[in-house]
Amino acid sequence: MLKRAPMFILRRGIATYHSRFFKNDSVFRVHPSVSQALAENRPVVALESTIITHGMPYPHNLSTAREVEAIVQDEGATPATVGVIEGKVHVGLSSEELDHLARCSTSMKVSRRDLPYVVSQGLSGGTTVSATMIAVHRVGIPVFVTGGIGGVHRDGENSLDVSADLTELGRTPIAVVSAGVKSILDIGRTLEFLETQGVCVATYGASKNFPAFFSPQSGFTSPYNVCNPEEAAKLIASTLPLGLQSGVLIAVPIPEEHAAVGLQIEEAIQTAVAEASDKGITGRDVTPFILQKVNDLTKGKSLQANIALIHNNAKVGSQIACALSKLRNKKESRDTAQCVQKLRPDSKSDIVVVGGINVDFIAKGKTKTLHFGQTNPGSVCQSFGGVGRNIADCLSRLGHKPLFISAVGTDSHSDAVINYCKHMNTSGVARLKDQNTATYCAVITQSGELSLGLGDMDIHQQITEHYVSQFEKQLSSAALVCLDGNIPVSTINYVCSVAKNHNVNVWYEPTDADKACKPFLSEAWKCLSYLSPNLSELCTMNQTLGLPSPKALPSSVDEVLSIAVALSCPLLEHLHCLVVTLGANGVLVCGEHDAGSVNLKPRKQKRKGRLCALHYPALTVTAEETMNVSGAGDSLAGALITGILQGRDTDSCVQMGLLAARLSLASPHPIDPTLTLDSVDPDKDHTHCWPKPQFMWID
Repeated sequence: MLKRAPMFILRRGIATYHSRFFKNDSVFRVHPSVSQALAENRPVVALESTIITHGMPYPHNLSTAREVEAIVQDEGATPATVGVIEGKVHVGLSSEELDHLARCSTSMKVSRRDLPYVVSQGLSGGTTVSATMIAVHRVGIPVFVTGGIGGVHRDGENSLDVSADLTELGRTPIAVVSAGVKSILDIGRTLEFLETQGVCVATYGASKNFPAFFSPQSGFTSPYNVCNPEEAAKLIASTLPLGLQSGVLIAVPIPEEHAAVGLQIEEAIQTAVAEASDKGITGRDVTPFILQKVNDLTKGKSLQANIALIHNNAKVGSQIACALSKLRNKKESRDTAQCVQKLRPDSKSDIVVVGGINVDFIAKGKTKTLHFGQTNPGSVCQSFGGVGRNIADCLSRLGHKPLFISAVGTDSHSDAVINYCKHMNTSGVARLKDQNTATYCAVITQSGELSLGLGDMDIHQQITEHYVSQFEKQLSSAALVCLDGNIPVSTINYVCSVAKNHNVNVWYEPTDADKACKPFLSEAWKCLSYLSPNLSELCTMNQTLGLPSPKALPSSVDEVLSIAVALSCPLLEHLHCLVVTLGANGVLVCGEHDAGSVNLKPRKQKRKGRLCALHYPALTVTAEETMNVSGAGDSLAGALITGILQGRDTDSCVQMGLLAARLSLASPHPIDPTLTLDSVDPDKDHTHCWPKPQFMWID
């Protein structure tokens, strides 16, 4: 049951969270195609937008932007043009957004210093090299293609007019592919400044000649050169992990066939520079004035050369990005192979997760109302889910190596999902012939409400007691076993029996109201330690045990908390802790009292203290910011488990869960690929002031 944003329910049932990082938070917007490519480790090429807003007149700017993106796609990479639209920094632009920037007559030229003002005023603009680097570094794009970077202006030793592009290269670890620097600048001092900033500079090709935008030679040389995309990729792959916090500049000479007009353009540049000086034009206005003047003097030849140069940079940069992606994937494959070798099915894992694995298709409408029986405008995103898979994914990204036990078919979906899960220990995933990998399709309205859901989940019944029993050694020695409600009742009973015999803590994630009852059909539920239901699932559990439960769920916060506590109380006779997700009303944690809080530490003996509950309010997120509604609760559970096993206090554990859920909501994937321990560490989160949870005794 999904609630309307901003009353979104975590894991198909809890609360709403404001995104913290780049994916569709209050400032940054990432196009779904870019997010998808990054999540799947496919090559992405970032592109700046001042060439659209200030570099060329309309419609040349728009056609060039589209041509450049097409070149990137033809080379096998995903383009990510960066721009600011009405105060939002977009990484990846739609066709309509490109057209908007190309036509906008009030666009600002946005550098690092301008970002705060432009965002605060809700303005639009083209991002320079420095602003683009900031955005794409935050997203995780390693390769950025531009025409030419800024530099030290002529007479810069007196005016101190130095482009922010250079200092950004000195503090942001991005590989920038450009045609060197514009010849209107002091190229020698620019190279000296880059050296001071610690920027690794290499010319692309057989020569070390440093290019000067319209000319393949500037009279200066680069410290290094790289002959092909593979060499460039190796340089980038070797530089960025060093932690130097400085970038790499790959200088690509303009193709020889377009450099013939270089002399004529250079003469025009000298004339334009002199005129700019005579007219007192300074600062950010210099470059656009000179480019326009040079275009007039050369009767469009400089524009043609400019376009040819940008096309060439896009081609070379895309080839480098593809080579870098292959290099990284190859390394990841080796690392994964070593990891899997260390984590064989007969090896010990600190956590074992048994549950479903799905291929999800999330369709979100662009209109307020969806009309059945006809095609509705919207976006469709494929991701990989399943409650068990999501929790195992979350745990894997937070430093654990859980053994994940599940089943897939031998179809194309299984190949895709196993490849996506290569960072996980999937040695416990069975691949079954003549079976379909589970698929789930959710159709969501513009406001975030679930309109229709369809699932083919039959294969989950093949996660049988007989299959899971092969992993009894791992189950009996794990610090914690996590089960989801997708697996058969007999499998749940078997795992609970093993856990009881070996004093292993078990976490049960009910999945949905229909499956919540499974452990409660027998005495198996008494072997569970942790339970994470929503209010509807909690009602089902009580009903299955023959206990009274409300026929209708209340709406007021006080009534919701009262009913949640009442429904939790009888279950806590045997369970260690309940994490009850309450939609827009937040999260309720119930269990044994310990020093003014709930004791979440793994249970080693029967409860001795009084019962109590803590209520944590929900945070908010808008419908526009919500990208995916299928994994936030699983992120909450995975991060909570991590905090518990780290021995953190209850507040910190819950806050870790809320931060992980917040990232999930803003991602097109159930578990945000950027999830790390640092990203969910409450001590490192300075964006939110955590309110003190409400304490309640349970009688």
